[in-house]
Amino acid sequence: MSKQHTQLNKLVANLTVLYTKLHSFHWYVKGTSFYTLHEVFEKYYDYVTESLDEVAERFLAIGGRPVSTLKGALEIATISEATENETTKEMVASVLSDFELLINDLSEIMELSEEANDQGTSDLALGLKTELEKNTWMLKAYLA
Repeated sequence: MSKQHTQLNKLVANLTVLYTKLHSFHWYVKGTSFYTLHEVFEKYYDYVTESLDEVAERFLAIGGRPVSTLKGALEIATISEATENETTKEMVASVLSDFELLINDLSEIMELSEEANDQGTSDLALGLKTELEKNTWMLKAYLA
């Protein structure tokens, strides 16, 4: 498996774990920010679902085999699961950290894809990275 394929598979795994984590946060958020964050976490897991499908389909299109089980995703993901015990602030900080991790991974995928003359994958990574950068800015503003 090429380094590009390895990184794409890790991205699929991370998005799979993040989707579940965001659902957990959506369900368990409490406090004065409940209504705001309940909606934000739902928006994020909808975005992650779309992104996961796009990445997995692109990976398949270039000959990859994306991880497709929760067990498999957990084995290679670098994003950790929610614990159901996070405070609201910890939830937001965790999502921020996860988005930053994805941004770094997407930068590497862009580099590897350009080296492989795979503009389609590079463009997909750039679009995802741009959206995540906007969301990290908003999460940082929330935590300020």
